[in-house]
Amino acid sequence: MADIDNTTGPGHVWARYKATGDQSDRDQLIVYYAPLVKYVAGRIASGLPQNVDQSDLVSYGMFGLIDAITKFDPDRGFKFETYAIARIKGAVLDELRSIDWVPRSVRAKAKSVELAMSKLESELHRAPTDEEIAVELDITPSQLNTVYSQISSLGMVALDEMLSFGGGDSMSVGDTLADRREGPGGQYERVEMRQLLGAAINRMGDREKIVLTLYYYEGLTLAEIGKVLGVTESRVCQIHTKAVLQLRSRLQALEREVV
Repeated sequence: MADIDNTTGPGHVWARYKATGDQSDRDQLIVYYAPLVKYVAGRIASGLPQNVDQSDLVSYGMFGLIDAITKFDPDRGFKFETYAIARIKGAVLDELRSIDWVPRSVRAKAKSVELAMSKLESELHRAPTDEEIAVELDITPSQLNTVYSQISSLGMVALDEMLSFGGGDSMSVGDTLADRREGPGGQYERVEMRQLLGAAINRMGDREKIVLTLYYYEGLTLAEIGKVLGVTESRVCQIHTKAVLQLRSRLQALEREVV
């Protein structure tokens, strides 16, 4: 089995695999796209405790890659890499959830911060500051930063976890990309989700907006974002965690309004 030539790309292998289902073609595609798994595992690992082995994340992600290659339809109008990254992340997160690696106390802290953010935003009609959140939780701003660090393992992947709105089927952020063949109902739901995410992000502070944009849309690592902002990588992680918690509380509030 010959490897795919990087100069010509995998197009001919995709066409042959989708036409015949030949396993050797599938194996070529797995080898060609394997770096995606390492990339995704590295980004997820940067927000997890050190006792989580990145090689384990790669193993989990390979199942997502194989599933993506099997199910991908090249005629649907978007890049395989976009589709695969969402599926790889999903496979990693599913496995992490199945082994329940996050202590209950950390989940409880995340929930309390989300509730405080939601309450304050409802009262203030804007995103609350760290100082206001700390007062609501009856802790100091320094203690709140410690909480952000503790729950960063939840927040680092939250935008790539499954989202739901209005009690309907769940979807990932990657699933909000348009599918040229879907009906008007599906297109409307995706447009609505993008609008909701955009509105929620626009209510955030400048640093939170910058971190989300650089991390999710520009593909920068936390360390690289830290250099842009002139802060430490751990501080970027805290800012990211706060931003994701704000997004989640805002979307949940919108869901309650709809219901």
